[in-house]
Parts: sequence; C-alpha cells; structure tokens
Amino acid sequence: MTVLVADDNPVIRIGLRQLLGAEPATDLVGEAADGAEALRLARELRPDVVLLDVRMPGTSGLEVLPELATFTCVLMLTSSEEDETVRAAVQLGARGYLVYGTFDETAVVQNILAAAGGGSVFSASVVRVLAGPPAPAESVPAADPAVAALLSEREAGVMRLLAAGRTNGEIAAQLFLAPKTVKNHVNRIFAKLGVTSRAQAVAVWVGTAR
Repeated sequence: MTVLVADDNPVIRIGLRQLLGAEPATDLVGEAADGAEALRLARELRPDVVLLDVRMPGTSGLEVLPELATFTCVLMLTSSEEDETVRAAVQLGARGYLVYGTFDETAVVQNILAAAGGGSVFSASVVRVLAGPPAPAESVPAADPAVAALLSEREAGVMRLLAAGRTNGEIAAQLFLAPKTVKNHVNRIFAKLGVTSRAQAVAVWVGTAR
C-alpha cells in the first residue's frame, strides 16, 4: 500500500518514514512539507493513502483536502483537535482523523490499512466532537413501527440519528462507518421511504407525512 506523508515538521516525517519503512504492508512513496506540495505529489504519484497534517506553512492541509479526497484516501494525522477543524476535515472528505498523543505509534499502520479498506478511523476525542452531546431521549422522534419495519437494522440506526439532527459525518463517527457508507445508507432509506430529502424522511419516519 503506497503512502504519501504531508507534514511541515521534519521530525514527524522522519518518524513516519522509519515506521512505514519497517512495515512490509506499506510503501512510503513521497513526503511533502506543505499542502501545495502534497497535492502536486499526490497527483503525480497517486498514493493509496495520504497522511495529512492540518496546519502547514503556505497552503494548509484543509485547503487541499477536498481535491485530494476525490482520488485518494486521506487520513488526517495532526495535533490539531479544535471542534471546528475536526468537523471541517470530515465534511471535506477525510476518511479519518488521528490526534497525536491519543494513540500508540504502532497503531498508525493499522489505522492506515483500515481507512484504505473503506473504514473510518478517529481518535476518541474526535469521535466525541463529531457525535456531539447525546440528544435527550424526548428530543429524538419515535419511529412509526410500520415505517421502521421497511428498513434494515443498520438503516434504522442511521435513520434514528438522522431524525435526531445528526449530519452524515456525525453519523459516520458514531456508528464507526465510512462517510460514503452512511451516504449510501441514506440514499437507500430515501428510496425505501419514497422521499427526496431529510425533512421528508423524518416526516415519514415519525408518521406525520401527508
């Protein structure tokens, strides 16, 4: 599995170079010190995974993330864990978000493989940000049993979170699914309920649709 590392800290790049070089499953094909260089190398080398820092001089990781995410798996590997930064990264297409100090370095390769395989990998602190505060039970609309029966168990779980106002990124984090998988579930839910929007889906779900 080919990997590109983008981080302006040379010490971190050296550490990742050694870590990835010692793992037969990964092949480090390039290193970048800013977002612009990361995008240029990624276009040229087409790595399977890009390990991307958030803040770098010049062009940041978030600035190039939307384009990178269109053709490769992007895993944020950073010390930044501000709520808005985390949410922005997930909304812009990051497959995962790992914060230094919250995981053992040996887990990096496992997370790379999991993300490249379609999974979502997040540090515990990031999961809490994406999931948000638990919604009070009374604020989550109860499902119409006949409507709930139309959905699979997984689809019903996604629908319950959708009805509670969660975004696709938040649902992905809470259920440990890839954002693309959640999107596919939402599309199937819409098809089964005969709706075209989240508001319509919630109306059908709670039995108030006319």
